Amino acid sequence: MRIRIVDAFTDRPFAGNPAGVVLLDSEAFPEAGALQRIATEVNLSETAFAHPLPPGGDADWALRWFTPTTEVDMCGHATLATAHVLHSTGTATDAVRFATRSGVLTVVARSDSAYTMDFPTSSLTPEPVPEGLARALGAEPLAVLATAEHIGDLLVELDDEATVRGLTPDFPALVRCSRRGVIVTAAAEDPTLGYDFVSRGFFPRVGIDEDPVTGSAHTALAPFWSARLGRDALTGLQGSARTGLVRTELRGDRTLLTGDAVTVIDGELLTAL
Repeated sequence: MRIRIVDAFTDRPFAGNPAGVVLLDSEAFPEAGALQRIATEVNLSETAFAHPLPPGGDADWALRWFTPTTEVDMCGHATLATAHVLHSTGTATDAVRFATRSGVLTVVARSDSAYTMDFPTSSLTPEPVPEGLARALGAEPLAVLATAEHIGDLLVELDDEATVRGLTPDFPALVRCSRRGVIVTAAAEDPTLGYDFVSRGFFPRVGIDEDPVTGSAHTALAPFWSARLGRDALTGLQGSARTGLVRTELRGDRTLLTGDAVTVIDGELLTAL
């Protein structure tokens, strides 16, 4: 069985967010435990598993995502990585529709080699700063908002870009005051550098201390910063060690996420599911 590692939200190897991608020949997924064991072995933020669906339906492929410890309801970078594998191998030549836990997600390959994903826009609900959050992050939040249930993160605004980039969170403490994870963000210090806001994503509750580039987080970051900056089309930089750019376009209850992807490893899984 073939497995690929794809760096998503980047146009160069060893940057962005790496995802495992496994395309299955079967008409259904194996049992979840088998998929989880592979994702644990791959040990990336997410490993995506997809199998083809019969023609004529609402979607072309069924898609699931697993962290090293659990299955998740939404994942942007591994969806982008899967679409990239389908297009780069000639398996798909047009828009790809994925049936997922978060509904049907469509990905379109662009003429500039990037991909645009159509995701549901996250709701944002202000809430009090959770006890211990400032200590766990090492910075005082300006605002805290809860994202939609299918994401389950806290969106935390901080003072400035330097504060976001300089965080060294206490991850065990962060587990105690977060849901799926915590997204921290601030406006770009210098928008002429090609991005409008910066973010980082911490998800120790699902086995990922820091996610290099989190596509799903941008379905919340897009409406947050579009309201602040007065523009529907923005670019976010996720300021992890690997970094990555996510172009966002707010379209009401849908958010378009655009990024590049690069395959860096193409190998064989030497065990049966």
